[in-house]
Amino acid sequence: MDLRFGDGKPTDEERAAVDALLGPPESSWEGADRSDADLRWARGGRAARDRRDQLLPALHALNDRVGWISEGALDYVCRRLTVPPAEAYGVATFYAMFSVRPRPATVLHVCTDLACTAAGASELCAAVESRLGPESGVKVERSPCLGLCERAPATLTIRAGTPARPALEDEAVQAEGGSGGAAPRDGTGKGRRGRNTLHATAVCAPATPAQAIAAATTPESAPTEPAPETAVPQTGTPTLTLLHRIGTTDPTSLDDYRAHGGYTALRRAFALGPAAVIREVTDAGLVGRGGAAFPTGRKWQATAAQPDHPHYLVCNADESEPGTFKDRVLMEGDPYALVEAMTIAAYATGAHRGHLYLRGEYPRALARLTHAVEQARTRGLLGDDVLGQGYAFDIEIRRGAGAYICGEETALFNSIEGHRGEPRSKPPFPVEKGLFGKPTVENNVETLVNVLPILTMGAEAYAAIGTPTSTGPKLFCVSGTVARPGVYELPFGATLGELLTLAGVRDNLRAVLLGGAAGGFVRPDELDIPLTFEGTREAGTTLGSGVVMAFDDTVPLPRLLLRIAEFFRDESCGQCVPCRVGTVRQEEALQRIVDRTGADAAGDITLLREVGRAMRDASICGLGQTAWNAVESAIDRLGAYE
Repeated sequence: MDLRFGDGKPTDEERAAVDALLGPPESSWEGADRSDADLRWARGGRAARDRRDQLLPALHALNDRVGWISEGALDYVCRRLTVPPAEAYGVATFYAMFSVRPRPATVLHVCTDLACTAAGASELCAAVESRLGPESGVKVERSPCLGLCERAPATLTIRAGTPARPALEDEAVQAEGGSGGAAPRDGTGKGRRGRNTLHATAVCAPATPAQAIAAATTPESAPTEPAPETAVPQTGTPTLTLLHRIGTTDPTSLDDYRAHGGYTALRRAFALGPAAVIREVTDAGLVGRGGAAFPTGRKWQATAAQPDHPHYLVCNADESEPGTFKDRVLMEGDPYALVEAMTIAAYATGAHRGHLYLRGEYPRALARLTHAVEQARTRGLLGDDVLGQGYAFDIEIRRGAGAYICGEETALFNSIEGHRGEPRSKPPFPVEKGLFGKPTVENNVETLVNVLPILTMGAEAYAAIGTPTSTGPKLFCVSGTVARPGVYELPFGATLGELLTLAGVRDNLRAVLLGGAAGGFVRPDELDIPLTFEGTREAGTTLGSGVVMAFDDTVPLPRLLLRIAEFFRDESCGQCVPCRVGTVRQEEALQRIVDRTGADAAGDITLLREVGRAMRDASICGLGQTAWNAVESAIDRLGAYE
C-alpha cells in the first residue's frame, strides 16, 4: 500500500460511512469536490487535527459498513482528519478486527483460547473451516478469548452492511446479540453484501459446528443469547453485594434500576461533596480490581489535586485477559450501575467528560450500555445538570478493535486519541498527564461498581467485608473443567478450594490457573490458598483480575502452554525488543518441546528461563513482564515437561 496519498478513491458506500460519522466535508481539502473557494485558502487543517481521536471510530464505521478498509477509504479518512496516511495505516493494521485487504463481508471469529481449547475449540475450528470454503462468503478467523469462557466453545459472527435503522431498546436487544434490529436475508443464506444487507452480529456459545455455521450464514436468525444471570450461579443469594441486581432487575429499565436502589449512591455523593467521597473510598480500602491492586482513593486524590484542567475519567472495559468475563456480565446485566459509578468517580475527581472504552467483541454490552447512557442523559442523570446539582458530566463509549495491549492504561489512552495502542513510558503518570495530556483517572468496571456499596453502606461496613488488607467483595471468573462455570462473588479471604467447591470441581483436577494467561498455575494440593492479594503473593502466584481456570487430566498441558505463548506472541505491540523478540522465542521453544519428547527439552527449558527473565526485567509494560509467568509456574510447580 502506498503510504502517501494515492490515486485510490473511496466508493460511495465508503464515503457515506465516514460522512455519517464526521459530517459532510466542507472543502476539497477534506475530500469534497473542488470549487473556486478552495483556490483562495485552505480551511479546517487545525480543526481537523483536533479531531484525530475520531480515527478509530472512522475505521470502525468503514469496517462495519464494508467489511474491510481499502486504500481509497483510508485516504479519505486521512483527508477528513488531516492524518498522515502512513500513521493511519499503522493504526488500521494494529487491530485484529480490521483488515486492509479485501475479505468477505461476513467474518466468523472462533475462539481458540484456554477455556475454549479445553472445551474442544480445535475440533470446532476444523469442522467449520472444512465446511465454509471461499465460496461460502464467510471468512473464518481463529480468535483470542471472546470473553465467553463460561459457555465455551464460543464464536462471534460479524456481518458488514448498512447500519440498522434506529430501534427501541426492546428491539435492539431482542436478539441479545447486539444486531440492532432484524436484517433481511439475501435469499442465498450466505450473508453476501448488498444494498439491502444490514450490519449484524451473532454470538453462539456454546457452539457446535452446525450452530456456528448457521449463525455465520444468517446471523439475524441466530438463537437468542441466554440472559446474563445464567453466568451467575449464585443468582438469588441474598448476601450478594455487586451481583445482587443481576437476574432481579431489568437491565434495560432505568425505572427498575432505581426501584432496586439505583442512584442512591450518587445522591449521597452529592450530599458529601468530592473530598468526602474520596475519603470514603480511601477509608474503605478499595484497590483496583484489574490486577495491579493500586489504592483507588489515592489515585482519585492525586487526580483531583492536579491544577491542570480539564480532568478526564476513563473506564477500562477492555477485559481481554483470557478467562476474564466478569465485566461483561456486569455491563450486560447491570449497565446503569456502571453509568452511576462513573458519574460518582468523575464528580469526586473534577472530571466532566468520561470515556468508556469497550471491547469490540462485546456486542450485547455495547447495546445495553448505549441504551443506558441515552436513557440517563434523557432523564437528567447525565448532561449539563446532573440531578439538578449544577454538575455537568457525560459519557462517550469508544469501541476497541481487538488488541489485548489496550488493557494497559496508557495504551488505551493512545487508542482513544487515534494512535497505535502502544504503552507510554512512565513517568509522567496518568494522574498528571493521561488522556489528551491532561490529568486522568482510569479504573476498570469492577473497581468502579464497588464504589456504589461503599457509599450506600458506608466505608466502615464495606471494610468489614474481607480481610484487613484486602477489603470488600471480589468477583471471580471460574471456567474450564468445572460443573458450574460463571462469575462468583466471594469476600476476600475465601480459599481457592471453597470457590472451586461452589463451581463443582472434578476429582481428576490436574492444575488451576490463577490470573489468566499472565498469571500462574497451582497444584491440586494447594487449594487452601487464600484468595487475597497478599495470600496469593505469599503462595508464589497472583490473583490478577480474578481468573480461575480449572483443568483436569484430560487437558494436554503442553498444548495449553503453547497456546499461551502464541497468545502473547500475537498480542505484543512490538514497541520494545525484549517483548517483541522474547515472545517469539518463547513460542518457538515451546513448539519444539511439544514436537519432541520430554527428554530433549532440557536445553529449551534453559533458554525459556533466560528469555523469561529478560522479558520480565526489561519490557516496557506488563504484557512482556508477565508473558513468562504461566510457563514458569507450569515448569516449576507442575513439572510440565518431566
